Amino acid sequence: MFQKFKTKGSFGGRSRNSRFGKPSRNGSTGNAGSSFRGRNRPQRRMKTLVVNDPGIFIKKATPNQVFNEKVKNTSFNEFNIPQILKQNIAQKGYTTPTPIQDQGIEPMLEGRDLIGIANTGTGKTAAFLIPIINKIFQDKSQKALIVAPTRELAAQINEEFKSFTKNMNLYSTLIIGGANMRRQTAEIGRNPHVVIGTPGRLKDLIQRRSLYLGNYSTIVLDEVDLMVDIGFINDVKYFISLLPKVRQSLFFSATVNSKVGPILESFVTNPVTVSVKRQDTAENIEQNIVKIISNEKKVDQLHELLVKEGFDKVLIFGRTKHGIERLHRELIARGFKAGAIHGNKSQGYRQRVLKEFKESQIKILLATDVASRGLDIPNVSHVINYELPESYADYIHRIGRTGRANKTGTALTFIP
Repeated sequence: MFQKFKTKGSFGGRSRNSRFGKPSRNGSTGNAGSSFRGRNRPQRRMKTLVVNDPGIFIKKATPNQVFNEKVKNTSFNEFNIPQILKQNIAQKGYTTPTPIQDQGIEPMLEGRDLIGIANTGTGKTAAFLIPIINKIFQDKSQKALIVAPTRELAAQINEEFKSFTKNMNLYSTLIIGGANMRRQTAEIGRNPHVVIGTPGRLKDLIQRRSLYLGNYSTIVLDEVDLMVDIGFINDVKYFISLLPKVRQSLFFSATVNSKVGPILESFVTNPVTVSVKRQDTAENIEQNIVKIISNEKKVDQLHELLVKEGFDKVLIFGRTKHGIERLHRELIARGFKAGAIHGNKSQGYRQRVLKEFKESQIKILLATDVASRGLDIPNVSHVINYELPESYADYIHRIGRTGRANKTGTALTFIP
């Protein structure tokens, strides 16, 4: 149906001297790269999909589909957790646990290792944070380490932790690339209850002897398949080798393949497995294609979509940092309120733009695949694949940014 091939990273088929302007030598503004930059960054070759059958991107939505699943807990109040934690959960608007929360929280509260196999957007962040917060609230000497593949996902987990621990006197620190390492070292020195980080920066601080993993009693590996895909498999194995033998290990991944399997075997002991993965894409996402008239007209076609009624909160994916930056400048010039996040933007800028998009201060967010995994952005009406991703799996994660929380969303993919 499709295959991968090497590309030159062009943008919409335009030459470098197109009317978007010739890119600068260093790309877009901002000097802080992603968490994958520098000596810890895995080397990847730019690829994209070859699509022989555009029908893979066409699918009608079936909203509010009810699945026949056995539900044990119909409310968070049924879990054996402190009242203050229940209040914080309720303040976030959470009432009924999702399947992975319903099936996973109790074993984790009991101290069991857990393997969670789940699609994006299933509520797994809350599923592992609630037991961790309960455990540390009962015993402040406990510490937890959470490893996530991207800066944005790590930052989102940190924000979730803060909202769940309001008035509980529990503290976390965020350890990611693009931020001041000296400040992060100082924060670790203050002995936070939870450290949340990306592999590259965590490895840096371990090798500088600023971070010692031997006293972390709870470990979470989140989105493991992505960490493996982007080249962090050896770093993950390194972290596991430094962990205490007696620990609670929580493993979350959308898939478990031949590369992920050995990590899993060395990480968990007598685990409970919770699988809520039903199909590749959510049933409540309307999927369709946009046939490109010509490369010269492509941005005009995008413009015509963005001014239509109902395109209220739109996430646009491109393949390269430079391409996204050029498209961002073009949309701004056309009068759209838009922001862009990619590896050449500073961490502070990226977090600010994400906040503006989440709060609907801007209508359009342009991004590379740095935003395709794990980000929980409410009420995204449309995902537009302006350029094809590297793989069909990446496509699934991209469009998973819409149609969340049982709402209907739309995914459109530009096809030559």
